[in-house]
Amino acid sequence: MSEVTAHPSHNLFFRIRHNKIFEWFVISIIVFSAVVIGVKTYAIPPFVNQLVIVLDWLITFIFLVELIIRFLGEPAKKDFFKNGWNIFDATIVAVSLIPIDDSELAIVGRLIRIFRVLRMISIIPELRVLLNSLLKALPQLSYVMLLMFIIFYIYAAVGSTFFATINPQLWGDIAISMLTLFRVMTFEDWTDVMYETQVSYPFSWVFYLSFIFFTAFAFLNMVIGIVVNVLEEERGRLAKSKANELEQEKTNQLHAIRSELAELKALIKAQQSQT
Repeated sequence: MSEVTAHPSHNLFFRIRHNKIFEWFVISIIVFSAVVIGVKTYAIPPFVNQLVIVLDWLITFIFLVELIIRFLGEPAKKDFFKNGWNIFDATIVAVSLIPIDDSELAIVGRLIRIFRVLRMISIIPELRVLLNSLLKALPQLSYVMLLMFIIFYIYAAVGSTFFATINPQLWGDIAISMLTLFRVMTFEDWTDVMYETQVSYPFSWVFYLSFIFFTAFAFLNMVIGIVVNVLEEERGRLAKSKANELEQEKTNQLHAIRSELAELKALIKAQQSQT
C-alpha cells in the first residue's frame, strides 16, 4: 500500500466519495441542472435569464468540485481515467467551463450542458449496470437481429408478391413491404392490413399470425433472455466491485489507525526522553 493511499486526506476524500449523502447531493444537482436547461427553452424575462446563467455556472463549479473529490478519493490515481465514465464526466465538466455562450459555438455549449444529464448514469451504479449490460449484449443481439432481418425479408418478398395489386402503398415493393411488416410487428392497426388482404386471400391471416409469432414473440423473448443473462453477469461484477471497495476502505482505515498509533508512540517516546 502506497503512502498516498494511507494518507488521512485521501481517506477523507475516499469516505466523501462513497458517502450516500454526497451521492444524493450530486444526483439532486444533476436533476436541478436538467430543470435549468428546461427553463431556458421558455420565453423568460431578462432577469430570470441572468439568474439561469448564474445558476448554470454554479452547477458547473459544483460538478468541478465533485470531480476533484472523486479523483482525490481514487486509491490509484493513474487508474482514474481508465474508466470511460470518468473520462466522459471530465470532458463534460471541462467543456462546460469554456465560455462559449456568446460565440459561434454557443449551440455546442448548450448541447454539452444537455448531456450533463447523462452524468446520472455515471453516478448511479445501477444505471451503469443497465447500460453496460445493453452494450455487452449487442454482439449477441446482432445475430438475433440478422435472423430477424432474414425473416422480415422473406415475408416482405412474399407479401409484395401476393398483395402488391391489393394495396401498392403498403406492398408495392420489398422496402415498403418491410415497413408494413414493421407496423404489423408493433401491432399498429395491423388488423386493418390483414382484413384488407383477406378479401382476396381468405387464408392470409396465416401469413400475419406466423410473422407475429416469429418476430413479436419468439425473437422478443430471445432478446429479453440475452439481456437478462448479461444483466445478471454485470450485477455480479458490481457486487464484487463493491466488496473490493469496502475492503479497500477497511484497509485505508487500518493504515490510518496504524499511522496514528505510530505518531502516538513517537510522541510518548519524545516525552519520555525529555523527562
